Amino acid sequence: MKVEVIMPQMGESIQEGTVVRWMKKVGDRVKRDEPILEISTDKVDAEIPSPAAGVLAEITVGEGKTVEIKTVLGSIETEAGASAAPEAAPPRPAEASPAKPAGPKEPPARTTAAPAAGSPEERLRIRSSPLVRRIAREHNVDIAALSGTGAGGRVTRKDILAYVEGGGLRPGTRPAPAAAAPSPVFKAGERTHVEPLSVMRRKISERMVASKRTSAHVHSFFEVDFSAVDRIRREKKAAFLERHGVKLTYLPFILQATVAALKAWPVLNASVEGDDLVYRKDVNLGVAVALDRGLIVPVIKNAGEKDLAALARATADLAERARTKKLLPEEVQGGTFTITNPGVFGSLFGTPIISQPQLAILGVGIIERRLKVVEDGIAIRAMGYLSIGFDHRIIDGAVADQFMSHIKTTLENFDPRLV
Repeated sequence: MKVEVIMPQMGESIQEGTVVRWMKKVGDRVKRDEPILEISTDKVDAEIPSPAAGVLAEITVGEGKTVEIKTVLGSIETEAGASAAPEAAPPRPAEASPAKPAGPKEPPARTTAAPAAGSPEERLRIRSSPLVRRIAREHNVDIAALSGTGAGGRVTRKDILAYVEGGGLRPGTRPAPAAAAPSPVFKAGERTHVEPLSVMRRKISERMVASKRTSAHVHSFFEVDFSAVDRIRREKKAAFLERHGVKLTYLPFILQATVAALKAWPVLNASVEGDDLVYRKDVNLGVAVALDRGLIVPVIKNAGEKDLAALARATADLAERARTKKLLPEEVQGGTFTITNPGVFGSLFGTPIISQPQLAILGVGIIERRLKVVEDGIAIRAMGYLSIGFDHRIIDGAVADQFMSHIKTTLENFDPRLV
Protein backbone atom coordinates (compact mmCIF):
# COMPACT_ATOMS: atom_id res chain seq x y z
CA MET A 1 0.00 0.00 0.00
CA LYS A 2 1.23 3.50 -0.81
CA VAL A 3 1.12 6.23 1.84
CA GLU A 4 1.39 9.84 0.72
CA VAL A 5 3.94 12.27 2.16
CA ILE A 6 2.13 15.59 2.56
CA MET A 7 3.37 19.19 2.89
CA PRO A 8 2.23 19.90 6.48
CA GLN A 9 0.75 23.15 7.73
CA MET A 10 3.46 24.45 10.05
CA GLY A 11 1.26 26.96 11.82
CA GLU A 12 -2.15 28.51 11.27
CA SER A 13 -0.93 31.39 9.09
CA ILE A 14 1.40 29.31 6.89
CA GLN A 15 -0.05 28.34 3.51
CA GLU A 16 3.00 27.11 1.59
CA GLY A 17 6.40 25.54 2.07
CA THR A 18 9.59 24.91 0.11
CA VAL A 19 11.30 21.54 -0.21
CA VAL A 20 14.89 22.27 0.75
CA ARG A 21 16.30 18.75 0.35
CA TRP A 22 15.30 15.14 0.37
CA MET A 23 17.26 13.17 2.96
CA LYS A 24 16.32 9.90 1.28
CA LYS A 25 16.24 8.92 -2.38
CA VAL A 26 13.76 6.76 -4.26
CA GLY A 27 14.31 3.13 -3.31
CA ASP A 28 15.68 3.85 0.16
CA ARG A 29 14.15 2.02 3.09
CA VAL A 30 12.72 4.28 5.80
CA LYS A 31 11.37 3.80 9.30
CA ARG A 32 8.20 5.40 10.52
CA ASP A 33 8.93 8.87 12.00
CA GLU A 34 12.43 8.87 10.49
CA PRO A 35 13.23 12.28 8.93
CA ILE A 36 13.04 11.97 5.15
CA LEU A 37 13.05 15.58 3.90
CA GLU A 38 13.65 19.13 5.03
CA ILE A 39 11.24 21.97 4.34
CA SER A 40 11.37 25.72 4.83
CA THR A 41 8.45 28.08 5.46
CA ASP A 42 7.97 31.77 6.22
CA LYS A 43 8.49 31.02 9.90
CA VAL A 44 10.69 27.98 10.46
CA ASP A 45 12.77 25.22 8.88
CA ALA A 46 11.86 21.67 9.85
CA GLU A 47 12.60 18.03 9.12
CA ILE A 48 9.52 16.05 8.08
CA PRO A 49 9.21 12.48 9.38
CA SER A 50 8.06 9.53 7.31
CA PRO A 51 4.36 8.76 7.88
CA ALA A 52 5.02 5.00 7.57
CA ALA A 53 7.71 2.33 7.46
CA GLY A 54 8.63 1.02 4.04
CA VAL A 55 10.41 2.19 0.90
CA LEU A 56 10.41 5.69 -0.60
CA ALA A 57 8.60 4.87 -3.81
CA GLU A 58 8.22 8.30 -5.43
CA ILE A 59 9.27 11.93 -5.13
CA THR A 60 6.74 14.22 -6.79
CA VAL A 61 8.05 17.61 -5.61
CA GLY A 62 11.76 18.21 -6.13
CA GLU A 63 14.20 20.25 -4.13
CA GLY A 64 13.78 24.02 -4.36
CA LYS A 65 10.09 23.83 -5.26
CA THR A 66 7.51 25.84 -3.30
CA VAL A 67 4.03 24.32 -3.01
CA GLU A 68 0.79 24.84 -1.10
CA ILE A 69 0.11 22.98 2.16
CA LYS A 70 -1.50 19.54 1.75
CA THR A 71 0.37 19.04 -1.55
CA VAL A 72 1.60 15.46 -2.08
CA LEU A 73 5.40 15.53 -1.97
CA GLY A 74 6.03 11.82 -2.50
CA SER A 75 4.88 8.39 -1.39
CA ILE A 76 5.99 5.47 0.77
CA GLU A 77 5.39 1.85 -0.27
CA THR A 78 4.61 0.28 3.09
CA GLU A 79 5.89 -3.02 4.35
CA ALA A 80 3.55 -5.82 5.36
CA GLY A 81 1.91 -4.99 8.66
CA ALA A 82 3.37 -1.48 8.79
CA SER A 83 0.96 1.02 10.29
CA ALA A 84 0.62 4.34 8.53
CA ALA A 85 -0.14 7.76 9.94
CA PRO A 86 -2.96 9.63 8.14
CA GLU A 87 -0.61 12.47 7.26
CA ALA A 88 2.80 13.83 8.21
CA ALA A 89 2.48 15.81 11.41
CA PRO A 90 4.61 18.82 12.25
CA PRO A 91 7.76 17.64 14.07
CA ARG A 92 7.84 17.83 17.85
CA PRO A 93 10.90 18.24 20.07
CA ALA A 94 12.64 14.96 20.94
CA GLU A 95 12.36 15.73 24.64
CA ALA A 96 9.57 17.55 26.41
CA SER A 97 10.66 21.00 27.41
CA PRO A 98 9.38 22.76 30.54
CA ALA A 99 5.75 23.75 30.29
CA LYS A 100 5.38 27.15 28.68
CA PRO A 101 2.57 29.61 29.33
CA ALA A 102 0.16 30.28 26.55
CA GLY A 103 1.28 32.89 24.03
CA PRO A 104 0.48 36.52 24.70
CA LYS A 105 -2.92 37.92 23.86
CA GLU A 106 -2.30 41.11 21.97
CA PRO A 107 -5.16 43.55 22.47
CA PRO A 108 -6.43 44.93 19.17
CA ALA A 109 -6.29 48.67 18.65
CA ARG A 110 -10.03 48.63 18.04
CA THR A 111 -12.82 46.04 18.04
CA THR A 112 -14.08 44.84 14.66
CA ALA A 113 -16.55 42.17 13.68
CA ALA A 114 -15.25 39.00 12.04
CA PRO A 115 -15.54 39.18 8.24
CA ALA A 116 -18.60 37.44 6.88
CA ALA A 117 -18.19 34.49 4.55
CA GLY A 118 -18.02 35.69 0.98
CA SER A 119 -17.22 39.27 2.03
CA PRO A 120 -14.30 41.15 0.39
CA GLU A 121 -12.30 40.80 3.62
CA GLU A 122 -12.85 37.04 3.74
CA ARG A 123 -11.95 36.61 0.06
CA LEU A 124 -8.77 38.60 0.65
CA ARG A 125 -7.86 36.37 3.61
CA ILE A 126 -8.36 33.23 1.56
CA ARG A 127 -6.30 34.58 -1.38
CA SER A 128 -3.24 35.58 0.68
CA SER A 129 -1.28 34.82 3.85
CA PRO A 130 -0.78 37.28 6.74
CA LEU A 131 2.82 37.84 5.56
CA VAL A 132 1.64 38.78 2.06
CA ARG A 133 -1.00 41.13 3.46
CA ARG A 134 1.57 42.81 5.71
CA ILE A 135 3.94 43.40 2.78
CA ALA A 136 1.01 44.78 0.79
CA ARG A 137 0.11 47.20 3.60
CA GLU A 138 3.73 48.39 3.90
CA HIS A 139 3.84 49.21 0.17
CA ASN A 140 0.22 50.33 -0.29
CA VAL A 141 -0.58 47.50 -2.69
CA ASP A 142 -4.16 46.37 -3.34
CA ILE A 143 -3.94 42.57 -3.27
CA ALA A 144 -7.42 42.26 -4.79
CA ALA A 145 -6.03 43.76 -8.01
CA LEU A 146 -3.32 41.07 -8.34
CA SER A 147 -3.62 37.75 -10.13
CA GLY A 148 -1.59 35.31 -8.05
CA THR A 149 0.32 32.29 -9.28
CA GLY A 150 -0.75 30.09 -6.35
CA ALA A 151 -3.57 27.57 -6.30
CA GLY A 152 -6.89 29.19 -7.15
CA GLY A 153 -5.19 32.50 -7.95
CA ARG A 154 -3.72 32.79 -4.45
CA VAL A 155 -1.20 35.64 -4.15
CA THR A 156 2.07 34.18 -2.85
CA ARG A 157 5.05 35.88 -1.23
CA LYS A 158 6.91 35.66 -4.55
CA ASP A 159 4.02 37.40 -6.31
CA ILE A 160 3.83 40.38 -3.97
CA LEU A 161 7.63 40.81 -3.85
CA ALA A 162 7.85 40.64 -7.64
CA TYR A 163 5.12 43.26 -7.87
CA VAL A 164 6.83 45.59 -5.37
CA GLU A 165 10.35 45.16 -6.71
CA GLY A 166 9.14 45.49 -10.27
CA GLY A 167 7.78 48.96 -9.59
CA GLY A 168 4.15 47.86 -9.69
CA LEU A 169 4.31 45.29 -12.51
CA ARG A 170 1.99 42.31 -12.25
CA PRO A 171 3.44 38.89 -11.30
CA GLY A 172 5.01 37.12 -14.25
CA THR A 173 5.94 40.31 -16.09
CA ARG A 174 9.38 41.89 -16.25
CA PRO A 175 10.31 45.55 -16.05
CA ALA A 176 11.71 47.21 -19.11
CA PRO A 177 15.54 47.05 -19.19
CA ALA A 178 17.32 50.04 -17.74
CA ALA A 179 19.11 52.42 -20.08
CA ALA A 180 22.47 51.51 -18.53
CA ALA A 181 22.61 47.89 -17.36
CA PRO A 182 24.86 47.19 -14.36
CA SER A 183 28.14 45.40 -14.96
CA PRO A 184 28.01 41.62 -14.45
CA VAL A 185 29.33 40.27 -11.16
CA PHE A 186 31.86 38.13 -13.02
CA LYS A 187 33.13 37.71 -16.57
CA ALA A 188 33.11 34.58 -18.69
CA GLY A 189 36.27 32.56 -18.12
CA GLU A 190 36.90 33.82 -14.62
CA ARG A 191 37.52 31.25 -11.88
CA THR A 192 34.19 31.35 -10.00
CA HIS A 193 31.75 29.10 -8.25
CA VAL A 194 28.05 29.97 -8.51
CA GLU A 195 25.30 28.55 -6.34
CA PRO A 196 21.72 29.73 -5.79
CA LEU A 197 20.75 31.42 -2.54
CA SER A 198 19.19 29.05 -0.03
CA VAL A 199 15.55 29.46 0.94
CA MET A 200 16.57 30.77 4.36
CA ARG A 201 19.10 33.19 2.86
CA ARG A 202 16.47 34.61 0.48
CA LYS A 203 14.04 35.10 3.36
CA ILE A 204 16.66 36.83 5.50
CA SER A 205 17.49 39.10 2.56
CA GLU A 206 13.85 40.03 2.01
CA ARG A 207 13.23 40.78 5.68
CA MET A 208 16.39 42.80 6.23
CA VAL A 209 15.77 45.00 3.18
CA ALA A 210 12.12 45.45 4.18
CA SER A 211 13.15 46.46 7.71
CA LYS A 212 15.63 49.07 6.46
CA ARG A 213 12.91 50.50 4.22
CA THR A 214 10.40 50.59 7.09
CA SER A 215 12.29 51.82 10.17
CA ALA A 216 14.47 54.90 10.66
CA HIS A 217 17.44 53.03 12.16
CA VAL A 218 19.61 54.79 14.76
CA HIS A 219 22.23 53.12 16.99
CA SER A 220 23.76 53.99 20.35
CA PHE A 221 26.56 52.24 22.27
CA PHE A 222 27.24 51.72 25.97
CA GLU A 223 30.29 50.30 27.72
CA VAL A 224 29.35 48.02 30.62
CA ASP A 225 31.48 46.74 33.50
CA PHE A 226 30.50 43.07 33.89
CA SER A 227 32.82 42.48 36.86
CA ALA A 228 29.95 41.97 39.33
CA VAL A 229 28.26 39.50 36.99
CA ASP A 230 31.59 37.77 36.31
CA ARG A 231 32.19 37.33 40.06
CA ILE A 232 28.71 35.87 40.58
CA ARG A 233 29.20 33.47 37.68
CA ARG A 234 32.51 32.16 38.98
CA GLU A 235 31.16 31.68 42.49
CA LYS A 236 27.89 29.98 41.54
CA LYS A 237 28.41 28.27 38.18
CA ALA A 238 29.04 24.76 39.60
CA ALA A 239 26.01 24.83 41.91
CA PHE A 240 23.86 26.40 39.18
CA LEU A 241 24.74 23.65 36.69
CA GLU A 242 24.01 20.93 39.24
CA ARG A 243 20.71 22.49 40.30
CA HIS A 244 19.32 23.58 36.92
CA GLY A 245 21.14 21.41 34.36
CA VAL A 246 22.41 24.33 32.23
CA LYS A 247 25.58 26.41 32.25
CA LEU A 248 25.52 29.87 33.80
CA THR A 249 26.63 32.21 31.02
CA TYR A 250 26.49 35.99 30.76
CA LEU A 251 23.38 35.88 28.55
CA PRO A 252 20.72 35.14 31.23
CA PHE A 253 21.98 38.13 33.23
CA ILE A 254 21.61 40.34 30.15
CA LEU A 255 18.15 38.93 29.43
CA GLN A 256 16.94 39.65 32.96
CA ALA A 257 18.40 43.17 32.93
CA THR A 258 16.69 43.77 29.56
CA VAL A 259 13.32 42.58 30.87
CA ALA A 260 13.59 45.01 33.78
CA ALA A 261 14.46 47.87 31.41
CA LEU A 262 11.56 47.04 29.07
CA LYS A 263 9.17 47.20 32.00
CA ALA A 264 10.57 50.60 32.94
CA TRP A 265 10.54 51.88 29.33
CA PRO A 266 7.60 50.03 27.68
CA VAL A 267 7.78 51.97 24.40
CA LEU A 268 10.72 49.75 23.42
CA ASN A 269 8.41 46.75 23.79
CA ALA A 270 5.78 48.27 21.49
CA SER A 271 5.08 48.12 17.75
CA VAL A 272 3.44 50.30 15.11
CA GLU A 273 0.24 49.26 13.35
CA GLY A 274 -0.92 51.89 10.88
CA ASP A 275 -1.33 55.11 12.82
CA ASP A 276 -1.46 53.32 16.19
CA LEU A 277 1.29 52.54 18.69
CA VAL A 278 0.54 49.17 20.29
CA TYR A 279 2.08 48.60 23.72
CA ARG A 280 2.70 44.91 24.41
CA LYS A 281 1.88 43.92 27.97
CA ASP A 282 3.93 40.72 27.71
CA VAL A 283 7.68 40.70 27.14
CA ASN A 284 8.54 38.08 24.50
CA LEU A 285 12.29 38.08 23.97
CA GLY A 286 13.67 36.94 20.62
CA VAL A 287 17.23 35.59 20.97
CA ALA A 288 19.11 35.25 17.69
CA VAL A 289 20.79 31.89 17.04
CA ALA A 290 23.48 31.61 14.36
CA LEU A 291 23.22 28.51 12.18
CA ASP A 292 25.54 27.18 9.49
CA ARG A 293 22.88 28.07 6.92
CA GLY A 294 21.81 31.47 8.30
CA LEU A 295 20.12 32.97 11.35
CA ILE A 296 16.94 32.18 13.24
CA VAL A 297 15.32 33.98 16.18
CA PRO A 298 13.38 31.73 18.58
CA VAL A 299 11.26 33.58 21.11
CA ILE A 300 11.16 33.22 24.91
CA LYS A 301 7.47 33.81 25.60
CA ASN A 302 6.48 35.68 28.75
CA ALA A 303 10.10 36.36 29.64
CA GLY A 304 8.92 39.01 32.09
CA GLU A 305 7.50 36.25 34.31
CA LYS A 306 10.69 34.13 34.39
CA ASP A 307 13.57 34.20 36.85
CA LEU A 308 17.20 33.96 35.81
CA ALA A 309 17.29 30.15 35.95
CA ALA A 310 14.16 29.85 33.79
CA LEU A 311 15.63 32.29 31.25
CA ALA A 312 18.85 30.23 31.14
CA ARG A 313 16.93 26.98 30.58
CA ALA A 314 14.69 28.49 27.92
CA THR A 315 17.65 29.98 26.05
CA ALA A 316 19.58 26.70 26.03
CA ASP A 317 16.52 24.68 25.02
CA LEU A 318 15.49 26.94 22.14
CA ALA A 319 19.05 27.29 20.84
CA GLU A 320 19.58 23.53 20.81
CA ARG A 321 16.30 22.86 19.01
CA ALA A 322 17.00 25.67 16.54
CA ARG A 323 20.26 23.96 15.56
CA THR A 324 18.58 20.55 15.23
CA LYS A 325 15.55 21.92 13.33
CA LYS A 326 13.09 20.92 16.04
CA LEU A 327 11.51 24.34 16.62
CA LEU A 328 7.77 24.72 16.24
CA PRO A 329 6.35 27.61 14.19
CA GLU A 330 4.88 29.35 17.22
CA GLU A 331 8.32 29.41 18.83
CA VAL A 332 9.65 31.86 16.23
CA GLN A 333 6.62 34.15 16.27
CA GLY A 334 5.31 36.87 18.55
CA GLY A 335 8.60 38.45 19.61
CA THR A 336 8.35 41.97 21.06
CA PHE A 337 12.09 42.71 21.45
CA THR A 338 15.19 40.98 20.08
CA ILE A 339 18.69 40.36 21.44
CA THR A 340 21.57 39.32 19.19
CA ASN A 341 24.99 38.27 20.46
CA PRO A 342 27.77 38.73 17.86
CA GLY A 343 30.21 38.89 20.77
CA VAL A 344 30.41 35.08 20.81
CA PHE A 345 32.40 35.41 17.56
CA GLY A 346 34.70 38.12 18.93
CA SER A 347 32.88 41.23 17.72
CA LEU A 348 33.29 44.32 19.93
CA PHE A 349 29.85 45.65 18.96
CA GLY A 350 27.48 45.76 16.01
CA THR A 351 24.65 47.74 14.43
CA PRO A 352 21.91 45.10 14.12
CA ILE A 353 18.81 45.55 11.99
CA ILE A 354 15.43 45.69 13.73
CA SER A 355 13.14 42.67 13.42
CA GLN A 356 9.79 43.98 12.15
CA PRO A 357 7.33 44.96 13.52
CA GLN A 358 9.45 45.53 16.63
CA LEU A 359 10.94 48.93 17.43
CA ALA A 360 14.35 48.05 18.83
CA ILE A 361 17.10 45.41 19.02
CA LEU A 362 19.94 44.93 21.51
CA GLY A 363 23.41 43.86 20.35
CA VAL A 364 25.87 42.19 22.75
CA GLY A 365 29.60 42.49 22.10
CA ILE A 366 32.43 40.33 23.39
CA ILE A 367 33.01 40.46 27.15
CA GLU A 368 36.72 40.39 27.94
CA ARG A 369 39.19 41.54 30.59
CA ARG A 370 40.56 45.00 29.89
CA LEU A 371 42.35 47.76 31.71
CA LYS A 372 39.91 50.26 33.18
CA VAL A 373 40.41 53.47 35.10
CA VAL A 374 38.64 53.06 38.45
CA GLU A 375 38.60 56.26 40.50
CA ASP A 376 42.31 57.25 40.58
CA GLY A 377 43.75 53.84 39.72
CA ILE A 378 43.91 51.28 36.93
CA ALA A 379 42.24 47.90 37.36
CA ILE A 380 41.60 44.81 35.25
CA ARG A 381 37.84 44.51 34.74
CA ALA A 382 35.45 42.32 32.71
CA MET A 383 34.22 44.83 30.13
CA GLY A 384 31.87 44.69 27.17
CA TYR A 385 29.85 46.90 24.82
CA LEU A 386 26.09 46.84 24.32
CA SER A 387 24.46 48.48 21.32
CA ILE A 388 20.84 49.47 20.83
CA GLY A 389 19.29 49.81 17.38
CA PHE A 390 16.00 51.69 17.56
CA ASP A 391 13.32 53.08 15.27
CA HIS A 392 13.66 56.87 15.40
CA ARG A 393 10.13 57.27 14.02
CA ILE A 394 8.85 56.39 17.50
CA ILE A 395 11.78 56.30 19.92
CA ASP A 396 13.89 59.37 20.66
CA GLY A 397 17.58 59.09 21.41
CA ALA A 398 17.07 60.24 24.99
CA VAL A 399 14.59 57.43 25.65
CA ALA A 400 16.83 54.80 24.07
CA ASP A 401 19.81 55.97 26.12
CA GLN A 402 17.80 55.97 29.36
CA PHE A 403 16.72 52.42 28.54
CA MET A 404 20.37 51.42 28.03
CA SER A 405 21.43 53.19 31.24
CA HIS A 406 18.86 51.08 33.09
CA ILE A 407 20.42 47.87 31.69
CA LYS A 408 23.94 49.10 32.47
CA THR A 409 23.07 49.96 36.07
CA THR A 410 21.34 46.61 36.63
CA LEU A 411 24.31 44.62 35.30
CA GLU A 412 26.97 46.62 37.13
CA ASN A 413 25.09 46.22 40.43
CA PHE A 414 23.55 42.79 39.90
CA ASP A 415 21.92 41.28 42.98
CA PRO A 416 23.51 37.85 43.64
CA ARG A 417 20.34 36.75 45.46
CA LEU A 418 18.60 36.60 42.05
CA VAL A 419 20.82 33.70 40.93
